[in-house]
Amino acid sequence: MEEQEQQQQSLLKNRPFIFLFLGSFLAMIGFTMFFMTTTWFVISDLGSASSLGIILIAITVPRILMMAFGGVLADKFKKTTIMFTTSFIQGILLVIIFLLNNADLLTFGYLIILGLLFGTLDAFSGPAGTSLIPKLVEKSQIKQANAIIQGFGQIGIVIGPVISGSVMEFAGVTTGYFVAAIIVLLSAFFMFPPFLKEGPVDNTIKQTPLKDLIEGFNYVKASRFLITGILILITLNFFAFGSISIAIPILVETYGGSPINLSYIEAALGIGMLVSTAIIGTVKIRRRGLTSLLGLIATLLVAIAFSQIPNLHILTALAFLIGFTITFVSIPFFTSAQEDTDPRIMGRVMSIIFLAMNGFDPLAYAGVTVLVARGVDIQLVILSFSLIGLLIALITLWRGKTYRNYTSNY
Repeated sequence: MEEQEQQQQSLLKNRPFIFLFLGSFLAMIGFTMFFMTTTWFVISDLGSASSLGIILIAITVPRILMMAFGGVLADKFKKTTIMFTTSFIQGILLVIIFLLNNADLLTFGYLIILGLLFGTLDAFSGPAGTSLIPKLVEKSQIKQANAIIQGFGQIGIVIGPVISGSVMEFAGVTTGYFVAAIIVLLSAFFMFPPFLKEGPVDNTIKQTPLKDLIEGFNYVKASRFLITGILILITLNFFAFGSISIAIPILVETYGGSPINLSYIEAALGIGMLVSTAIIGTVKIRRRGLTSLLGLIATLLVAIAFSQIPNLHILTALAFLIGFTITFVSIPFFTSAQEDTDPRIMGRVMSIIFLAMNGFDPLAYAGVTVLVARGVDIQLVILSFSLIGLLIALITLWRGKTYRNYTSNY
């Protein structure tokens, strides 16, 4: 216990890590503010709910597609330079959106172009930030560092829309974009390279970006642990988290709920994640592979219950449990991958993991939406997704001996 307290104290006194944490936290708030402000602007000011999907695709899809190349850049150049540059340019883009809107010149076309640029830039900062953590903290502190950054990242996801909604309520959309720009530029300030004191670039091999990318995929393909962990993340995000996220508002409406019920369930989901990240950050977990697999099975079992209970109060409690179990799937695997991966190739490996974490949510959204639009009952959709995911998880538990038996030394 005393050793843990000393580690925690030294991590919180690690100034480069604190700057990375603050920069990442503010960047998450800024991104969610931009996302919500844009959503409201398209629906209210442009008066085109049908155009919202096009805008959201412009923001999210290029971000997903460019993540693998973001990892290549993270291995080729200083990660701090990439993070600072992307955040600074994103801040400038938000200033441009603010000026256009203030002059009543912000059109649908401008918003698509600027949203596409904003989302693409985000694809480069994610892999750079996660692959930077092992360079700033001791190996024994990587799990705790991930818990802190991911835990507060969840807070940022909650805080961003709250700030955005409050600002737009009292001062309008234009001010919402202005505040988002200030927050993103502030995140760039904390990511200023001299503050983070990153060491030299590990990857000094000169080859084409395509060869870099192929090398990254080959490295992952050769590791049974990484392949299994990525399969687990895909299962989690497609069959559980992604499908549940799109189903929550549909279920609230189906069961006669109101927006306040929706906010309670969303908040419960976030609080569950926060509680479990706090536990993971303080408890030493050596059987990381088994913990991740059991977390996935627990998440899918709760999702099955979520699909069957027509009571919004119980669904709120189950949302907490889903949030609580999800982080036990991702953080142990994420941390072990950072501990064991060759630093020279860290950015590419992290980008592939990021792709598995983020790339399947939109597919789940689309799948659930299409099935519901065709008249399939939402409860049946979630039950089917959860059962398929549970089958995959149980087969992985049975067959994935390398992953199941993985033990960390930290």
